[in-house]
Amino acid sequence: MDYLVFQLQAPLSSWGEPAVGEFRGTAEHPSQSALVGLLGAALGVERGDEAAHASLRDGYGFAVGLQSAGSLLRDYHTAQVPPRSALKGRPNATRRDELAVPKLDLSTILSTRDYRQNAASLVAMQPRGSHPPPHTLPALAAALREPRFTLYLGRKACPPAAPLWPQVIAAESAKAAFAHYAHMHEAARQAAADKRGRLPLEALLPLTRIAFDEHVHAGVGHDLSIRRKDRLIRRKGWQFGDRTEHIALITPKV
Repeated sequence: MDYLVFQLQAPLSSWGEPAVGEFRGTAEHPSQSALVGLLGAALGVERGDEAAHASLRDGYGFAVGLQSAGSLLRDYHTAQVPPRSALKGRPNATRRDELAVPKLDLSTILSTRDYRQNAASLVAMQPRGSHPPPHTLPALAAALREPRFTLYLGRKACPPAAPLWPQVIAAESAKAAFAHYAHMHEAARQAAADKRGRLPLEALLPLTRIAFDEHVHAGVGHDLSIRRKDRLIRRKGWQFGDRTEHIALITPKV
């Protein structure tokens, strides 16, 4: 079977967890909703196109191979917001539009936002048998190479630090696809060495765990299962539902 595999690396990333009060936490690896949003941005899907986002959610199974969770960065964040009454009946397509009210009407909200520093993951996607995928894997790979909208890892302040380098790989499982991708990545690095033998980027880190849903053949048994509220319901309304995610812990080779 075919898998689409790509990498996610950034100095900062943030994979939203349920927000409680003023605290905005982050998981250690990408959420399903974040991956759907990333694909939507690459394809040029508008935020309000609920049907297109739903088709991406239901068309594929996802597996995430965590290479490094990085370290936690906690940011004390302030932002100006207008009162709800000032926004009623007034379009605000941009942040500039939203703030186009008298300065005395603006209020300040406080929040604490978490980020992961220098985290890295691989993602493997497999078309689901029960729902026809809206796009072929080669088409998704082409969109990730030349995205229509800017890609970021969870928040707009988190652009990728390396090309996503998407590859369509025939493999018996997501685990095998990850291993083949790492081999291809290293071969490409060696082939791109300059005259002094210096290599571009860095070698991929080994996997420490694989998180996957029931719609992808992971090729590993799971050590635990958790509930995550990251199943996209309405993108425009920021509504998310629960789903089960399985996690397999990977013992590093000595």
